[in-house]
Amino acid sequence: MSRFLNMLEQMERTPKLILGVMLLCGVALLDFYTGVELSFSLFYLLPIAFFSFAFSASVGIGIAFISAAIWLLVDVLTTAHSDTFAYLWNSIIRLGFFLLPAWMLRSLEQERIHARTDFLTGAINNRYFNDLLEREIERSLRYNHPFTIAFIDMDNFKTINDTFGHLYGDKMLRTLAERMKHHLRKTDVIARVGGDEFAILLPEANEKDARTAMSNLFTKIAEEMTSKKWPLTFSVGVLTLSAPTISADKILGIVDKMMYVVKNNGKNNIKYTVYTNEE
Repeated sequence: MSRFLNMLEQMERTPKLILGVMLLCGVALLDFYTGVELSFSLFYLLPIAFFSFAFSASVGIGIAFISAAIWLLVDVLTTAHSDTFAYLWNSIIRLGFFLLPAWMLRSLEQERIHARTDFLTGAINNRYFNDLLEREIERSLRYNHPFTIAFIDMDNFKTINDTFGHLYGDKMLRTLAERMKHHLRKTDVIARVGGDEFAILLPEANEKDARTAMSNLFTKIAEEMTSKKWPLTFSVGVLTLSAPTISADKILGIVDKMMYVVKNNGKNNIKYTVYTNEE
């Protein structure tokens, strides 16, 4: 099941949409051609579940309404009820039947999001970031495509937090996460991996791409801190890899050490490195 869900997450939206529509149309056609003797209500749950997992539970709820409408159309075309109330009543019952699992899947989706997200900043948490990094390593090995990992440490954050208070520090953390998300690509992943540390995964980013993206980000967040008169700077380690044969933990260890090299040499800077498997 988890392998199937991972496959859905990696598929492009258009193929998923086509597959879901084909599934819904297939169930509707089977329902129509089998007639009134066989009930196909249960099978409408398949496209509802598919759209919920492939897109979102909210989309699944929309498909539940569409499924109920399709079932009503099939019922009108194949069954002769004595009055319209019977059609309406049956449609309401079917809609409730379709909505129940969609609402349950929505609750599960929300729980899954909460389990992956840092409550304070809205960035993903350390555990989920490690999972995504492992997937990126597998993708890089398969297609020989590069990717980049960056670690960002907020210089002197503990002192600032102790001096101005935790509410002040929390606001800094939220602002940093928001600005990084704003200035990076939608495909880039931001995680809070420590009290004052963030990690960034830049898929398909070679050394040149990484230097451009991280230099721009470094400048933008520094300007943000200056505009707010926050005495905050950043130490950053940036590691670019292509088809690495080392583990996710090893990669994170390398980029973490790079970040600390910056901290131990004056802070407020970026260190770039390209990893080769010969190292």
